[in-house]
Amino acid sequence: MIVLGIDPGLANLGLGLVDGDIRKARHLHHVCLTTESAWVMPRRLQYIHEEVTRLIAEYQPDAVAIEDQILRRQADVAFKVGQAFGVVQLACAQAGVPIHSYGPMQVKKALVGTGRAEKEQVIYMVKASLGVRELFNNHAADALALALTHLAHQPMQTAARLARV
Repeated sequence: MIVLGIDPGLANLGLGLVDGDIRKARHLHHVCLTTESAWVMPRRLQYIHEEVTRLIAEYQPDAVAIEDQILRRQADVAFKVGQAFGVVQLACAQAGVPIHSYGPMQVKKALVGTGRAEKEQVIYMVKASLGVRELFNNHAADALALALTHLAHQPMQTAARLARV
C-alpha cells in the first residue's frame, strides 16, 4: 500500500510517501512545498494543487492521510490553511484517492504509544521506522508520520469494513 501523508499549510506544506505496512514501511519520497507570501493567493493555491496533483500522478497512492487540525486562536491563519486544505482535498478527489484524517494526538499515539509525545520523539520514530538518517524539514517529517499512522490504522479499518459487509 502506498500512502501519501500531508501536513497542510499555506506557506509550508509537507508531503511524504511511504509504501508497505506498519511492520515494514519503506520511504519513497518527502518534500516541503513552500509558497512565497508575496505571491497572490490564487497563485499559491495553484502551485499547491499542481504539485500535489503531480505527486499523486507519479506515485499513484492508494490513500492519503492528512492532518485534521483545527486552529482556533488565529482565525486568519486558520482561513489560509483551510484554503490549502481544500485545494489538497480537491486534487485527491480529482484523482479518486480516498482521504483519511488524523489528529496530532492520534499520530503521536500510533508512532510513540502516547498522545502526549514530544515532536522530537515522533521525528525519531519516523526516522527509525523508515530507516531515514538525514535530517529533514519538520513539515515533511509530519507528513511521513501521518502516512505511517495510516498504515498503523489500516488493519483496523479493513476489519471494520469487512465486518459491515
